[in-house]
Amino acid sequence: MVEDRLLILRFKRGSSDALCHIYEKYRVYLLKLATALLHDTNIAEDVVHDVFLRFAQSGDTIKANGSLKGYLRTCVVNNVRNRSRSKQLRPSVRLDEIAPVAGDSNRPDRWITCKEESGRISHALAQLPLEQREVVVLHLIADMKFRQIARLQEASIKTVQSRYRYGLDKLRSLLNTEVEK
Repeated sequence: MVEDRLLILRFKRGSSDALCHIYEKYRVYLLKLATALLHDTNIAEDVVHDVFLRFAQSGDTIKANGSLKGYLRTCVVNNVRNRSRSKQLRPSVRLDEIAPVAGDSNRPDRWITCKEESGRISHALAQLPLEQREVVVLHLIADMKFRQIARLQEASIKTVQSRYRYGLDKLRSLLNTEVEK
């Protein structure tokens, strides 16, 4: 948090190095978030680049209070929403194509299993309604609390919790149906 405030101050004073450091610090996190929400790596990259372009252009107006990570995360979510509303979405690319695979990479059988699981989850996530997918991704991937998500979605906490529960139930159902096939 202190590091982010110093970076913002340096950026506001015209330091391009500070902007580069902010970009490198949050790029992967924001790309994973955008990809999970959009289910398309190309559009996710566009979203993240748009957010950083607007961020770079708004150096004079950025406030140094609050969380920089939270600010950028909110910008990405809002940009995703705007693109979804304007129907700019194209055919999807699976999350496992960009996300690093967790697990023991020295064992090929483990890597293949993780890649298959990641693809199944990615495909199931893409089938959720946007509101549910957004809550699930923001809570599980972005580590946001329901209260924060409720503020972002301009909904009550109960509504957000319901979207999360329904989203998880639908994911469970989709994944179980896939296993039975």
